[in-house]
Amino acid sequence: MKKILAGKKILITAGPTWVAIDRVRVITNIFSGRTGSIIAREAKKKGAEVKLLLGPGRLSFSPGFFKGIKVIKYHYFDELLYLVKKEVSSRRYDILIHSAAISDYLPLKQYNRKIPSGKDSLTIKLKPAIKIIKGVKKWDPHIFLVQFKLEVAKKAKELISIGYRSMLKNKADLAVVNDLEKMAKDKHEAYIIDLEKNISKVDSRSFLADRLLRIVADKLNNVRA
Repeated sequence: MKKILAGKKILITAGPTWVAIDRVRVITNIFSGRTGSIIAREAKKKGAEVKLLLGPGRLSFSPGFFKGIKVIKYHYFDELLYLVKKEVSSRRYDILIHSAAISDYLPLKQYNRKIPSGKDSLTIKLKPAIKIIKGVKKWDPHIFLVQFKLEVAKKAKELISIGYRSMLKNKADLAVVNDLEKMAKDKHEAYIIDLEKNISKVDSRSFLADRLLRIVADKLNNVRA
């Protein structure tokens, strides 16, 4: 395999985040971190130095899957925020692929004990979480930023439009957009969009990883030229 990312340092986020309700209960989401992990392995094969920030998803990879990749585990939203800010602020990475499924809301109040069971009802009020991606270009204006955007039950044209607007808003360089209804264990339909509105459609995680990294390598080579 041609080492098209030789010498590049890549930071990848993957998996869900937890937000605490009390000492034993959390709010999370259904995602596993599989896509980001596959991208990390493919980036290593293509010659990159890879660090993977991996959340508490349900993964079962074969032994050696992450060989040569530095994996840092996190669980909570605050942990990921700290790690991304720390790593990106070091300005040692060429690329950030931000595929983690991050919490959009946090509880207004976190209980420092276990909420007793047996209540007739329990109301938990939420507030918007900080958007980690919005800090990336402040912490390192030169990093090449790839964002992921998930929607549910959107037609392709609308999905691409949402992804493109989000990419501009977050000052990302590429966006990967997908629809939950087009995702399954062996299928992962997605669109890769750049700032010039060029669109590449993929239909599996392995194809997504390969195609995305080839586009990133091409973009970086064009910038250097």
